[in-house]
Amino acid sequence: MDIASFFKKDRFAAAADIRIEEVRKAYARCSMKIQDKHLNAAGSTQGGAVFTLADFCLAIAANTQGKMAVSTQANIQFIKGSVAGDTLYAEARERFLHKSTGVYQVEVHNQHHELIALFQANVYRKDLIPPFEPISE
Repeated sequence: MDIASFFKKDRFAAAADIRIEEVRKAYARCSMKIQDKHLNAAGSTQGGAVFTLADFCLAIAANTQGKMAVSTQANIQFIKGSVAGDTLYAEARERFLHKSTGVYQVEVHNQHHELIALFQANVYRKDLIPPFEPISE
């Protein structure tokens, strides 16, 4: 099974209508079109929706190397708001990789390439072999 097929089974990401756009070794790109269900009481995108997009994209990028990776810590900095009709794009990149740990950064932009949020996470890499094939270069 390939990694994109595996992560398409993520029920929470599916409910949020997150799409996997691109996957390669140590990298993932996902998108989410902002709908009414993503909005907070003030009419802007709920921070949790932006976090979910970034976290899902991180999970894909962190699991491209043949070991199961799980988040141990994550931070997000919200830069700019978004509204219904916007499309948000998350790009996750590996910044550090070790035998059992990794550090990833995710940038979230809107359709105008404006920065919406910065997300950074640490992962723990288990010696378990995931149910999908690692991505080779």
